[in-house]
Amino acid sequence: MTSEHSSEHSSAPGDIFATTHWTVVLAAGRRHTPQSDAALQELCKTYWFPLYAYVRRRGHTKADAEDSVQAFFARFLAKNYLEGLSAERGSFRAFLLASLKNFLVNEWKKSQRLKRGGGETTLSLDWETADTKFQVASTAEPSPDKAFDREWALALLAKVIERLQHECEADGKAKLFEQLKIFLMAGKGESAHADVANALGMEEGAVRVTVHRLRKRYRQLLRDEIANTLSDPAMVDEEMRALFGAFAA
Repeated sequence: MTSEHSSEHSSAPGDIFATTHWTVVLAAGRRHTPQSDAALQELCKTYWFPLYAYVRRRGHTKADAEDSVQAFFARFLAKNYLEGLSAERGSFRAFLLASLKNFLVNEWKKSQRLKRGGGETTLSLDWETADTKFQVASTAEPSPDKAFDREWALALLAKVIERLQHECEADGKAKLFEQLKIFLMAGKGESAHADVANALGMEEGAVRVTVHRLRKRYRQLLRDEIANTLSDPAMVDEEMRALFGAFAA
């Protein structure tokens, strides 16, 4: 299941997303279904790095962090991955971090880690770049929990940009997206519009209209992706505030 097709828009007012990744997983309860397994693995592949950053920030070495995260996923994606659901069930972010903390306390001490390359490989994770990303992100030295939330927000934004890029490419607008994606970032002013208009051979007014539409779609996809990690669409605004509050000083 890909994130592009994971949400179905409901016609009922106020019901923003009828089906999301996390709601598919929760609906399956403690049973395995192809849909819930695919949804859970997609979520884990998107949001694994915040777990790695959390473990590193706890003072563990690169190798130990890789081992523990891989071992955690081996357990998490196993038969009883929803056993012991608590109040965190509404947010996949909170549930995943609470599950990791529980794993580190109860499982690491029992030396039940799986070594890299051995045992059951559950996810293909990009360990080659993990430590580089961590070193780049570690300059501000946030707490482990804040580092987790920051990296979660960054992973979320990267997923949204990826989805938007794929949509533009499917519409034959790959070049247009490459030129206009800078406007999805803060601080792009009047001169940037003119420069892009010249580069694309477009009127500046047309660029402004296209940027407005791109930003609108970006905001829609952002809310969509956040909803993919929640059991209740009404929690989207609350989750957004929590995530981006992690960037505050």
